[in-house]
This record gives sequence, structure tokens and C-alpha cells, in this order.
Amino acid sequence: MLLYTFKRLAYIAVILAVMSVLIFWATQVMPGDVAQMIVGQFATDEQIRAVRGRLGLDDPVHVQYLRWAAALLRGDLGVSMMMDRPIGPLIEDAILRSAVLAGVSIVLVAAIGIFLGVYSAVRKGTAADHAVSIGTYFFISVPEFFWAIIVILLFAGYLGWFPATGYAPMSDGFGTWLQHLVLPVATLVSGLVAHVSRLTRSSMIETMQSQYVIAARAKGLPEALVIRRHALRNALVPTITVLAIDVGMLMGGIVVVETVFSYPGLGRLLIFSIEQKDIPMVQAGILTVTAVYAMANLAADLLYAFFNPRIRYGNAVAR
Repeated sequence: MLLYTFKRLAYIAVILAVMSVLIFWATQVMPGDVAQMIVGQFATDEQIRAVRGRLGLDDPVHVQYLRWAAALLRGDLGVSMMMDRPIGPLIEDAILRSAVLAGVSIVLVAAIGIFLGVYSAVRKGTAADHAVSIGTYFFISVPEFFWAIIVILLFAGYLGWFPATGYAPMSDGFGTWLQHLVLPVATLVSGLVAHVSRLTRSSMIETMQSQYVIAARAKGLPEALVIRRHALRNALVPTITVLAIDVGMLMGGIVVVETVFSYPGLGRLLIFSIEQKDIPMVQAGILTVTAVYAMANLAADLLYAFFNPRIRYGNAVAR
């Protein structure tokens, strides 16, 4: 397992290297002149040339990339062109706020989705099973921005229970902090729960028909113990896969949700940077999202062994 982990980390390093080239190339072909945007539309040609020279924008593209990549390896993400501040602290603050939003959301997605999937599977063919299936079809078919509008109108506008936008740090009080999280988290969770619950249901039904579950029942074990100890653990293996995929979907959904709710996380920072043509910020932000997604998939692969020790990685066996 240790060897497998090192191999996967090496693959992630290669992926990030390739993505850095693609990200740098994509930002180079973005329309608009960054120097012009920095100095303003009434700047003289001399002022524009001075800014381009200071930022190294007149150097060949490969020289600019190597300079940027070398800085990344030193842990230097550069300086924001529009805010004239180091990108590292800006990314750190934004990703911590997004991590809170994503962390709470994925925990709720896993808990609610697995519960609904198991509940529906053990009641296969009943009215409760059909109700859960119809509900998940409904939630999975509606995009995040629609749910964001609905929850804002209902819970912020009509009922007035929660603030519609913004963010409150923990220093303002736990209650205030939590109130600002409820609506964004509810929006993110609504669609992703459907993915987890439907896959868990299918996997659970298949597992309940396996020989070892039938043997456990034949021994006279209580049904709750059979489900929890013998069926659920093996049924969760494919669910971990979809949870890892949902982390990627969550990163995409966060961009929309943070924009709608004016939540100052990484997604909103990326949108602002793209609008302002802040190239270094865009590059660092997208590369950060790529790294988070890659590490989430690595964590999912390692969790496979925890839930199913029979899974082999190369010559390594989980023990």
C-alpha cells in the first residue's frame, strides 16, 4: 500500500505538470491586453510598454512558463496583477472558506445519501422505495443555480430565517457563522445526494443477494447486524467512487453557489480573476482546484482498501 501510494503521488505530480502547461497556454490565449487593463484605457503606449516589461509579458512564452513553473516549485504562486498582493495568502484564505463549505457538504452528502440508499434498498419495491427514487430523480435533474434561487426566495426572502448572501467568520459567533452556511450547503447537497443514494441502493441490493449475506442470515444473525456488518461495508466500495467524483462536481458547483450567494471562497475568487484578466491568479486558482480533485481521487482509492481488504493494488495487498 505504501508503494502504491508513492506511485499515485508520482502520477499526480505528472498530471499537475501537464495541467500547468495547459493552464498556462490557455491563459496566454485569453482575449484582452493585461497591461492595458492594469494601467487603464487612457494610458499611453509608453506606460503600457513599461508595465509589460515589468511583468515580463514581452518575453517568449516558453520563458514565461519556465519562470512561472520554477516559482511554483519554490512555493511562490506569484503576485496578483489587479490587487498587487501575493497570491499565496489570497488562495489560502479563499480555499479555507471553500473547504468549510465543501467539507460540510460532502459529509452531509455521504451521510444522507448512504442512509437513503440503504433505507431504499432494504425496502425494495415498497412505497418508501418508490418515494426515495422519485425524489432523487427530481433533485438530480435540477441544476444548482435553480435551487440557489429557490432557497434564497423561500428561506431568506419569504421566511427570513437565513441571510441570503455573504460570509461571517467564526469570530462573529458560531450561530452567525452557521447561518451563512446553511443555504449554500443546502444548495450543494441537493443534487449530489441523489448520486450517492442511487448508487448505494443499487450496490446494496446486489450485495444483499450475495452468498456471504445469505450465509449470515442462515446462521440466525439479526437482520440489522447482517446489513451493518456484512452487507453495508462491501456495498460502500462503489459509493466511495462516486463520492470522489462528487468532489469534482462539488468544486464546479461551488463556483456557481459562491457567486450566487456572494460567498468569498475559491470559486468566487476565480470568477473575479477571470473577469479582471488577472492571469497569475487564474493560473494558481485552477491549478489548486486540479490538485484538490487529484488528491480526492487518491483518498478514494486508499479508502477502497479500508472497506474491502480483498482489493489489490499491483503486488500490494491491503491488510
